[in-house]
Amino acid sequence: MIEFYDISGCYILRPWSFSIWEAIKDFLDAKIKTIGVTNCYFPMFVSEAKLQAEKDHIEDFAPEVAWVTKSGDGDLNEPIAIRPTSETIMYPAFRSWIHSHRDLPIKLNQWCNVVRWEFKHPTPFLRTREFLWQEGHTAHATKEEADVEVLQILEFYAAVYEELLAVPVIKGRKTEKEKFAGGDYTTTVEAFIPAAGRAIQGATSHGLGQNFGKMFRIEFEGADGKKAVPWQNSWGLTT
Repeated sequence: MIEFYDISGCYILRPWSFSIWEAIKDFLDAKIKTIGVTNCYFPMFVSEAKLQAEKDHIEDFAPEVAWVTKSGDGDLNEPIAIRPTSETIMYPAFRSWIHSHRDLPIKLNQWCNVVRWEFKHPTPFLRTREFLWQEGHTAHATKEEADVEVLQILEFYAAVYEELLAVPVIKGRKTEKEKFAGGDYTTTVEAFIPAAGRAIQGATSHGLGQNFGKMFRIEFEGADGKKAVPWQNSWGLTT
């Protein structure tokens, strides 16, 4: 399924393991497109200033951020981070794109890789320093619309496991301590590992509320002519 690599925590996905990811991608991509999600791609690099702009959100990821500090033999003027997640990369663009209620909803997804570096015991398929994933990011005019989508995506994730992979999962909600940093709440699908007697997170769908809209100063003019902050979601599934 995999081949070990000379950098700890990184693995080569051989064709038969990568084909499973391709099957997941095809299955899930078709599902999310039924609710109007479209695919895009944002750069994998983020400036230090942009990453630090939202300290509460990035605090949980800070120990895992990998930094590019050199170009050839010279030092960069400013360190550049490799994305651990894409809120700080994508939401400044949302601010540029969202001005009116007619611009909503925005429903974007990207299939990409992320890097999370700082941990001691990498485990193939469970905990790796680079991994593939999809991350969806959406913005809505109302809380009700955003909440509906959170659960729609959770159902899609459950279908990936139960209908495609034949792995039973339990849908639920994370505790306040476990929820996504900066979000209002996190829903999850969890599988059971019999050998360990423990649950393992399969995928998560987050209701971000208006928190990130306020952080990144995203506003739109509603149908009533009043300024409002959109309600946002993010959701992801990984290798």
